Amino acid sequence: MKKISAKLLRIYLKEEDRYGKELLINSIIKTLKNNGIAGATVFKGFCGYGTRGISRIDILRLSMNLPAVIECIDYEEKLNDIMPKLVEMVSENGLITIQDIDVFKELKK
Repeated sequence: MKKISAKLLRIYLKEEDRYGKELLINSIIKTLKNNGIAGATVFKGFCGYGTRGISRIDILRLSMNLPAVIECIDYEEKLNDIMPKLVEMVSENGLITIQDIDVFKELKK
């Protein structure tokens, strides 16, 4: 099996963050897909904190605005091409990270 160098992109935000009138999570997923990124997954947290305070499940509140993480893996060039748009979309609402990873499955170019 051939080992391939790729990048893991993670975007940390809150589930109710918005980009315009749309949920930021939905906007980011659409943008990733429309730009040919291999795939993405959204993980919803049940507790977290950052510069915008603590988010956690509270059964007494109707709206929880819990933490969420979007992950995708692709080649560095593809992620670099889309990064300016993602930075604009996320703005002050979250955090974007990229890590080097090894992939043991061929990705689409």
